[in-house]
Amino acid sequence: MFFTVTSSLLVGFLETLKLFFLTQVFALPLGLLICFGSMSKAKIIRYPIRFIIWVVRGTPLMLQLLIIYYGPGIFLGVNVWGSETSGRFIAALVAFVFNYACYFSEIYRGGIQSIPVGQYEAGKVLGMTDKQIFFKVILLQLVKRIVPPISNEIITLVKDTSLARVIAVYEIIWNGQAFIKSNGIIWPLFYTGAFYLIFSGLLTVLFDRIEKKLSYFR
Repeated sequence: MFFTVTSSLLVGFLETLKLFFLTQVFALPLGLLICFGSMSKAKIIRYPIRFIIWVVRGTPLMLQLLIIYYGPGIFLGVNVWGSETSGRFIAALVAFVFNYACYFSEIYRGGIQSIPVGQYEAGKVLGMTDKQIFFKVILLQLVKRIVPPISNEIITLVKDTSLARVIAVYEIIWNGQAFIKSNGIIWPLFYTGAFYLIFSGLLTVLFDRIEKKLSYFR
């Protein structure tokens, strides 16, 4: 039974990892774009984006998952995701990417605004363009400042992937919970905790090393 449970949980954990990594691949760059929009001097761009960020950060991710998956079918009469497993996974990915991109955008914004204005002015005096100032002066300092909050969000993402089961994405907890119904045993559900703990521990070690690598900015 132990090997059967482990095999099933590994299948679910692979789905969890896929959702986790794809969310980062799309959410990190999208968050930077949203950040630039929220800091735009044009009010017609800044205000709507700030409002969207406020809504996303102020509502539960589970609610966003349900709305994104069921919303098109209810409001438009079209099931854009389909009923297949791949469609549910894509809907979950869209919800996770949009949610975490909004959180990342605020971290980026806080990091950018924490850089002293004098550094921008010094770059201007040296004849650097805005692009050169950002990539050659600001970016490395920004990375150093945002690594701790970004790492915290990424570790939170590991656990949040479990919410995907509300739209029947077969991640690790779904597979663990299935043994309660089929075999009447609950320990596989607790066993899933070991997967989360080990993966979160590895990420913690990784981010600690990244922070040490960036310590030359002190």
